[in-house]
Amino acid sequence: MHAPMNLRSDRVLVDEHVEETEDLLHGHYFADERPWVVAYSGGKDSTLVLQLVYDLVLKLGAGAQKPIYVVASDTRVEAPNVEEYLADRLARLAGHARANGIPVYVHRVQPAPEQSFWGNLIGKGYPSPTRWFRWCTTKMKIKPSRAVIDGIVRDHGGVVLLLGTRLDESASRAHRMESRATNSRGLNPHGEIPDALVMTPIADWSTDQVWEYLFTHNPPPWGGTHDFMLDLYRQASGGECPVVLDLNTPSCGGSRFGCWTCTVVKEDKSMRGFIDSGAAWMQPLNEFRNWLKAIREDHSKRDGIRRNESIGPGPFSSETRKLILRRLLELENTVGRRLIEDAEIAYIQQQWTEKFDVTDSALAIAREYGREVGALSLTSEDLSRDLALIEDLAPRFEVQSIWATDLYSLVTERYLSLDSPSSHQQLLDDVIKVVENAVRQADRTEPAP
Repeated sequence: MHAPMNLRSDRVLVDEHVEETEDLLHGHYFADERPWVVAYSGGKDSTLVLQLVYDLVLKLGAGAQKPIYVVASDTRVEAPNVEEYLADRLARLAGHARANGIPVYVHRVQPAPEQSFWGNLIGKGYPSPTRWFRWCTTKMKIKPSRAVIDGIVRDHGGVVLLLGTRLDESASRAHRMESRATNSRGLNPHGEIPDALVMTPIADWSTDQVWEYLFTHNPPPWGGTHDFMLDLYRQASGGECPVVLDLNTPSCGGSRFGCWTCTVVKEDKSMRGFIDSGAAWMQPLNEFRNWLKAIREDHSKRDGIRRNESIGPGPFSSETRKLILRRLLELENTVGRRLIEDAEIAYIQQQWTEKFDVTDSALAIAREYGREVGALSLTSEDLSRDLALIEDLAPRFEVQSIWATDLYSLVTERYLSLDSPSSHQQLLDDVIKVVENAVRQADRTEPAP
């Protein structure tokens, strides 16, 4: 962690910065009716922005009428200590705002099973992310957060996004920030979110000034303390994982603390920092992450055909996916923490069933480790879409759609699970009945020679 500046000699400079930023926020708050969206990661910069905004609202009292939304991304594979900290901060913030009638609303955004790390890695067989194939960022961070922000835009007609980006972070970040076109109020349009303006209220703050504010304004007004966050930086030996709303945002990696499954970087220095600082229980997590990275390069663990049908290392093979799931559930038992949700296991089973599995292998593996997971239920929208597809495709293959629909109903209604050998035989018997009925019907309607 970067050491704070000399508090006594530079206090005046920081106080001036605070006052200028508070005036800036106050002016923008009343400049229009657009609600604010504070992008919060739990790191130092986004915490500073959130605390300045919250202090503003507290000072305004009854004059604070504009809604403020706090959007935080929980990928479900954050480092467990960071995930617990983030959940606690958001719960305290939401509770304090609710109890005091403050118009601040918290959104803890998580990816749906089909967007999740395990849903894609184990379910679809995506190889673990690389610097060149960083599929995790779009699926786990951008899409879920964008869905929430897009909803706020629809409800209000526009928003102002408050980001904790600073010129002091890096030369490349400073260049990008300074090159953006701004309006008369110094706000720039977000490149990918329509009707969203971007404000960076701490752009001119130095790292030392950020740290001094957090040290001297601890605890925050919503309760708890900053102590755990400050300690996390010491343990992780680096900075925070940024809130990602577009692909121009740099990936987490190097010394930043982020997902414990991150295989984009060669070595997870943040995890190593946690372990070296006393969190020895995380060692198995780090070993599992290293194994995921290693098997990505082992072509024997991959299909020989890519998704675009070209020859080459493709998705993880079915056996590799089963191996990863089994080892992940073993890891759960080792560290004593839930690492994959029931809905993700159900989604994995759905993906396997569509591609290669007819014996509910994912559900069976989960059961071996004490996880009783039901099959993923189809929604009415799923059923309607599938039935419409059957009606469209059946004539092309000269098949009566009613028979194809009967077969579809067997696996979506009658045989949702194939847990026992007898259920396999019953399904086979019913499939034979449907086919025999189709053949008899075809014979009856076939014109005589």
